[in-house]
Amino acid sequence: MARLQADADPRRWVPVTGSLGLRGRRARKRAIGMLLAQANAAVGRAERPGSRVAAWAMSQAAPLLMRRADGRVLAWVWKDDPELLVALAQVQQATPQVRAARAMMPIEYDDTESFRGTYLGVGEKLVMDLPPDPRTPPFATYTWDTGTHLVTLTAVSADRERFGTALGAVDEVARSLRLVDDLPVGESPDVLRLDPS
Repeated sequence: MARLQADADPRRWVPVTGSLGLRGRRARKRAIGMLLAQANAAVGRAERPGSRVAAWAMSQAAPLLMRRADGRVLAWVWKDDPELLVALAQVQQATPQVRAARAMMPIEYDDTESFRGTYLGVGEKLVMDLPPDPRTPPFATYTWDTGTHLVTLTAVSADRERFGTALGAVDEVARSLRLVDDLPVGESPDVLRLDPS
């Protein structure tokens, strides 16, 4: 099973993946609160009375859900201001349904540029710092098609004016993304782990 690894600078990012307990709890809560606020704004709703409780509950559950994803999902929040930026990387099998969903994305998503990752090679980068709908938060998406899997990294921000200041750090995380896989060795139960070359 393919899993993701990445090198996110701990001076800039707080990992959500693997941050059980108190470590990163406040950053997770603030980041999830920002995402909930963006989701409410996108559908034209005001903040609900229970939004803070929901953000707290989700911040407690997020690390456990990430652990269950078993390396298929990695997430980080911006250390200095968790409400500014959240980054989420995921790997999924490139099924016909996934490819069809990508092909049916709106035309705005065709405005991509080439982006070279250190391990994954050349992929695509899409930056929507001023989305056409003002309710849509600014975001950047990086995508690689390995043939069998699609690897994506999406960074979402709450601040259109400050989003561009953090893009360089998101580029660094995107360049460090790599796939690792476990391969069975013959008929033995041992597993050979190959590091990316």
